[in-house]
Amino acid sequence: MITGDPTTRGRGLVAAQMALIAALVLRPRRDRWRRRPRGLLRVAGGVLLAAGAVVGGLGARRLGPALTPMPQPRPGATLRTDGVYGVVRHPIYAGLVLGAVGRAATTGLGRHVVAAGALVGVLTLKVRDEEVLLRERFPDYDAYAERTPRLLPGVGARRRPPPA
Repeated sequence: MITGDPTTRGRGLVAAQMALIAALVLRPRRDRWRRRPRGLLRVAGGVLLAAGAVVGGLGARRLGPALTPMPQPRPGATLRTDGVYGVVRHPIYAGLVLGAVGRAATTGLGRHVVAAGALVGVLTLKVRDEEVLLRERFPDYDAYAERTPRLLPGVGARRRPPPA
């Protein structure tokens, strides 16, 4: 259950999300005391950034005109359960998390690590609110959530055994 007005809370979460994304995207100023990550950490960060862009982009594309930054589904939207939405329930948020962690890994800046962690927290709240609203709107959402992980493939879905 969402306490308070879901639209007001949704706007606050979107504002926090955008501010944290901006903190991650803005070019870091020179810091002569910081050592830039090298080698495997930097490569892994780049891979995570690219994976986040692909996963998030696929999710946004699949939603099409139903895409909204707000947790409330748009009027007339349908529940998407195929494509990337058949792998995870929230691919755009998963992409944002992957990208944020990748950015923090590639820059090595403490402020990016903090912003990535804070973004995970904001998106966790947003996902919870969004799922309440999706359950209210779509009667099939519980069955979809039963078989599909929230953010990471293989993590979080309560898969039922196949019928005998």
